[in-house]
Amino acid sequence: MSSSGSDWGATWLGDGRTRFRLWAPGQTRLSLEIEGRDALALETGADGWFETIVQASPGARYRYRLENGLAVPDPASRAQAGDVHGWSLVTDPTAYSWRQSEWLGRPWRETVVQEVHAGVLGGFAGVAARLPSLAELGVTAVQLMPVAAVSGQRNWGYDGVLPYAPAAAYGSPDELKALVDEAHRLGLMIFLDVVYNHFGPDGNYLPAYAPEFFDESRQTPWGAAIAFGREPVARFFIDNAIYWLSEFRLDGLRFDAVHAIADETFLDRMAAEVSSAVPDREVHLILENESNDAARLTRGYTAQWNDDFHNVLHVLLTDETQAYYQDFAEQPAEKLARCLAEGFIYQGEGSPNHDGAPRGTASGHLSPTAFVTFLQNHDQVGNRALGERLTALVAPERLQAAMGLLLLCPQIPLLFMGEEDGSQTPFLFFTDFHDELADAVREGRRKEFAKFPAFADPEARQKIPDPNAASTFESSRPEPGPDAESWRALVGSLLALRRDHIVPYLDEARSLGGVALGPKAVQAAWSLGDQRLTVALNLGDEAVTLKDPPQDAPVFDLGLAAEDDQLAPAAFIAWLEPQA
Repeated sequence: MSSSGSDWGATWLGDGRTRFRLWAPGQTRLSLEIEGRDALALETGADGWFETIVQASPGARYRYRLENGLAVPDPASRAQAGDVHGWSLVTDPTAYSWRQSEWLGRPWRETVVQEVHAGVLGGFAGVAARLPSLAELGVTAVQLMPVAAVSGQRNWGYDGVLPYAPAAAYGSPDELKALVDEAHRLGLMIFLDVVYNHFGPDGNYLPAYAPEFFDESRQTPWGAAIAFGREPVARFFIDNAIYWLSEFRLDGLRFDAVHAIADETFLDRMAAEVSSAVPDREVHLILENESNDAARLTRGYTAQWNDDFHNVLHVLLTDETQAYYQDFAEQPAEKLARCLAEGFIYQGEGSPNHDGAPRGTASGHLSPTAFVTFLQNHDQVGNRALGERLTALVAPERLQAAMGLLLLCPQIPLLFMGEEDGSQTPFLFFTDFHDELADAVREGRRKEFAKFPAFADPEARQKIPDPNAASTFESSRPEPGPDAESWRALVGSLLALRRDHIVPYLDEARSLGGVALGPKAVQAAWSLGDQRLTVALNLGDEAVTLKDPPQDAPVFDLGLAAEDDQLAPAAFIAWLEPQA
C-alpha cells in the first residue's frame, strides 16, 4: 500500500503539494485538470497507473480528461464540489480536530443498533441531533445507510458511484467526522453500510478508462461483475474499508449483499487486512449474505444480518406469504424455533423462492451474537410498494409482543429509525434520477409489483409513488406515532432489562433449544453463565401451554393475562432461573 494509505486518489502531502493517482489501463495518455490552470499530462506508470505530484492545496477542484475528450471525476474522490459528474476536491484528512481521541469502541455484546438514513433525518447534523435521545433510550450503535456520493440529491445510497466521497447533500467529510465524534461523546458506536458489489447506474465512469475493473464473463443484476481478482480493484475496496474506519474513526461496517460478490478469497482477505489495519480499537464487520454462509462468520466477520428471523416473524405477524415470504409459509412457528435455537432457518434445505435450490449451511455451532435480528429495516419496509411499516399492518399488542422477543433474545437486535416511537409514516423507495433513467426507474418499480394481486390492475400500479418525486422523499421522514410515549417506554424498559440481565453474559451464551408451542407460538432457552434465559411468544388467537413454566415471577411479561402454565394470545414472556 502506498504511504497515503491508498493506492487510489488525490493525497494531500502537507507541504503545498498533492499526489494524484489513477488506474486507467484503458488509456494510453491521461490529463489532470485543476480548475483555473492548464491541463497537465500525467506520467504513465506500470500496470495502467497514472501519477503526478503538483502544487495543489485542500479545496482545489480537479478532474481527469480522457483521450476521447471526456472529463471524469476521480473514482476515489474524497469529496465532490457538487454532483458526481463534476469536480472532485482535494481534502486534508488531518484538518478535523477530534475531541474524543481516546475512544476505543465497545464490545460487540453491548450492541443495540438503530439503522438510519442520513438524508431523511436532515443530513449528518440531523442525525447528530437525534443521538442524545437514542443513547438515553438504550441504543448503543447507529448504523448509517450508505453515504457514498450518488447522482442527484435523494437516494437510498445503494446507487453510489464514488465510494470514498460522502454525499455532499448530507454534509462535508468533516461534518461526518463531527457526527462520529458526537456519537462517541455519548458512548455510541457508529457503523456505516458500504456497497462493494456494484456501482449505481448514473455517474460511474470506470468502464470508460478501466474496463478491466469489471469481469464481462460474469453478469450480475447490475451488469458485469466487479473483477475483485485484479489487484488494483481489490485494493480500491479494501483501502476504502480501511479509510472509513481509520480516517472517520467509524466503529464498524455493514457489507451490503456480499452474496453478489461471489469471491471468497477477496472477502477473506478484506476481513484480515481491515482487522490488522485497526488493531487497537473494537471494530465490527457485519455481513448481509443471502447465502447464509456460516463459514464467513468464522473468518474475521463479526455477525450477519439474519433475514430469516425477520422473514418468518413477518409471516407470523401479517400472514403474507408472497415473494420471498413463501420460504417461511409452511410451519412458521417451527421455523422460528429453529431460528432462535440455531441462527439460520435455511441450512442447506431447498428454497421455494429460489426454485428449490439449496440455501445456507449449518449454523447451530455459532454464538447467538453472530446474528443481527430485526422486525423492520430499510429493505423490508422500503421494498414494499407503499412503504408501510408494521404499525400499519399489525395490531399494536401483537407487534409489541414481537418487540419483546427481538430485544430480550441473545441475538444482536436492530431497530429501524422511528420504530422506537411507533412511527406510522412510510419509508418509500426514492431516487433523484432524470430523463430516460428516471422513466426507467419509475416504470421498473411499478412493473416489479405487477405480479402482486393488489397491483395487478395497471391503474392500481399508478398509485405506487414515483421514486423520483420530491414528495416521495419528504413523506419518508420518520415522525413519532400517536402512541410514541408508550412505545418509547416499552423499548426503554426492554433495553434496560437487556443491559442488566442479558448483556453481561452474552460472550458465553449457548442455545438450549427451541420448540413450537402452537401454530404461531414458540419457546426457546439459552444458557447465560450460571443462569438460564427462557422466552416465549404467542402470536396466535388461542392460548398455548408453556413448556416448563417459570416458578418465580418473570423478568418481563407483556399481555400475559393467563393462568398457570398458559400463554395468552398476543403475549410475550421472559424469565431467568438458576442454571441446573
